[in-house]
Amino acid sequence: MENGQSSLRQAQQDVEDIKVIMLDNINKADERAGKLGELEDRADKLLSEQFSKTSTKVKQKKRWENIKYKVIIAAVVAAVLLGIIVAVAVSLSREDSKNTPEDTSAAQAPGDG
Repeated sequence: MENGQSSLRQAQQDVEDIKVIMLDNINKADERAGKLGELEDRADKLLSEQFSKTSTKVKQKKRWENIKYKVIIAAVVAAVLLGIIVAVAVSLSREDSKNTPEDTSAAQAPGDG
């Protein structure tokens, strides 16, 4: 009977040892889960910050592109308007040149005669 009790005690001791190991494993798994949760939160925060920085850079880049295109369009419109003004001024200048000699000769003809 001594042998039977000895094996029973050995089995109980093995069960206790396994129980301690399993509880230790559960505690470590809980710690890992907590650390993984913290790590995930930090990663989300970093990702959010990175997204915010990237979106701000893209927003600024698009704003500058928009301003650049507006300036280019304004310059083209100004050049076209300047060209039209110069063309009209040259046209009026030529008409004045043509009309001036006729007016002076017409004005001089009745006065001479």
